Amino acid sequence: MPTSSLILGGVKSGKSGYAEKLASSSSGPVCVIATAMAGDAEMADRIKHHQLNRNPAWRVLEIPLELGSAVSTVPGETCLIVDCLTLWLTNLLVADDEALFNAQRERFLSAVRFRQGPLILVSNETNMGIVPLGKLSRRYCDEVGLLHQELATLSDEVVLMVAGLPHHLKTAPPLPDKSDPVN
Repeated sequence: MPTSSLILGGVKSGKSGYAEKLASSSSGPVCVIATAMAGDAEMADRIKHHQLNRNPAWRVLEIPLELGSAVSTVPGETCLIVDCLTLWLTNLLVADDEALFNAQRERFLSAVRFRQGPLILVSNETNMGIVPLGKLSRRYCDEVGLLHQELATLSDEVVLMVAGLPHHLKTAPPLPDKSDPVN
């Protein structure tokens, strides 16, 4: 399993399932940081669906805003899934506090840079269509695109999920073979 993976895709593309499959292959404990907030009954149902389908042995933290701090507190031997970055960005943008947005974004990126241990980031790829109407919608698309670019640079692996199929955009280099006398 790569040290860090960025899993992108559209709604219901299989992102979370793929991330959970990756985490299941890790040898240590697993922690999920969920960023969603139930603003209405339908979203509450979506959250409940994820909860029911997740491995009950996994630790779950519900962190809608202070993601960087949460990532920093999870021990390195724990495989960490963060699901979902676009919901986290939405939470920050609707808070309508530029200082909060900038501080939380930088704390998160710093936590990712310094994470010692398996990290799986899940996010919606939303920028494959037309430029949306409305200042907030355009800002959201801009921020998602910029965040994905930074995280793709920091990640060992980047996967785009389409119709439940993983498309590897960036693949982690193979680990050295310890039995090879050249290494």
